[in-house]
Amino acid sequence: MGGVRVTVVGIGADGHLPPAARALVGAAEVLLGGERHLALVPAVPGQVRRPWPRPLAVLPDVLREHADRTIVALASGDPLLSGIGTTLIGLLGPDAVDVVPAVSSVSLARARMGWSAEESAVVTLVGRDVDALRRELAPGRRLLVLSSDESTPAAVADLLADAGFGATRMTVLGDLGAASESRVDLVPGTSVPDDLPRLHVLALQVHGPGAASWTPGLPDDAFEHDGQLTKRDVRASALSRLAPRPGDRLWDVGAGAGSVAIEWLRAHPLTTAVAVEADPERAARIATNARRLGVPRLELVTGRAPDALADLPTPDAVFVGGGATADGLLERCRDALAPGGRLVVHGVTLETERLLVDAFHAHGGELTRLGVEHVTPLGGRFTGWTPARAVVQWAWTKETTR
Repeated sequence: MGGVRVTVVGIGADGHLPPAARALVGAAEVLLGGERHLALVPAVPGQVRRPWPRPLAVLPDVLREHADRTIVALASGDPLLSGIGTTLIGLLGPDAVDVVPAVSSVSLARARMGWSAEESAVVTLVGRDVDALRRELAPGRRLLVLSSDESTPAAVADLLADAGFGATRMTVLGDLGAASESRVDLVPGTSVPDDLPRLHVLALQVHGPGAASWTPGLPDDAFEHDGQLTKRDVRASALSRLAPRPGDRLWDVGAGAGSVAIEWLRAHPLTTAVAVEADPERAARIATNARRLGVPRLELVTGRAPDALADLPTPDAVFVGGGATADGLLERCRDALAPGGRLVVHGVTLETERLLVDAFHAHGGELTRLGVEHVTPLGGRFTGWTPARAVVQWAWTKETTR
């Protein structure tokens, strides 16, 4: 958006602006912001004031309209903390946006709770599914939740109870930094008031027996499935070779219950994944599993590979858990990978095994046969080893460009 520059100024809930920030706001020819923010600063003769457009999707039109003027935007606290600053940089690029932050609501919340940055984490639910909180839950963890509105605490309380963390101590820190600042400590197991402030940070001291782990290899019963599931031990082996990293994208092809894609997403909040599944019932089950395990951001494509892969963004890793013998599928996945991308394919049939052996001889990589046995009752007081079906695993890494 050539020629447009914006300075984003953080403002406190009480309207406080340091002298330098106040000068920027006063010199602006166009001042953008929420209606509440605009009402906090004194009027300036001749200054154009525009509240954020609704829907925000038309913001580029507003910016183009004022491209030849000095534009300043007001934002709460730190504009890059789930704020409009991030949106503007996405539209204009970092070189066209200057950010002048104020004390953020998170900093104020930590101060009120006496929590250091090192021992607490921030989770945003602004415009996001509340189920995203599930990934972050673990006994003893301290979380600062950026809420969407006054309904968020009740939704979080219900989620905590469902996840086995109903004993969590919740504190609603409202209107931080304003004269109307408030604090409401909620007792576990009691109802959440319906008159909470709309603007607040929710502090959670997580307690309860709920299960929590980011280590690959969740128990099989953590997933709803119809038998089409990459089992725990071989799933952990696959994920160790897929090697999820922040910002990486996975294709989970023939996803079944979606277990590999879900655990990939649980590894880090900046990972992305798409699960490709031909069966509509299984696809619906994948969506349920993703929500219940804290990664509702999982993308879902209902269709049969390789045709269903045609318009997907380039992956950094691909897992093929079913349907590897489909004509041209492995070639399509290898070609699609970004340089340095990882491909892991599982097979349990002789036909798939033959295909993977041929791929290993043609392209190299790592070929592994995984056999897992579990102790099961044999009758009476005796137990014995029962083998699961062996899985052949081919892992291959695409060369990086030089």
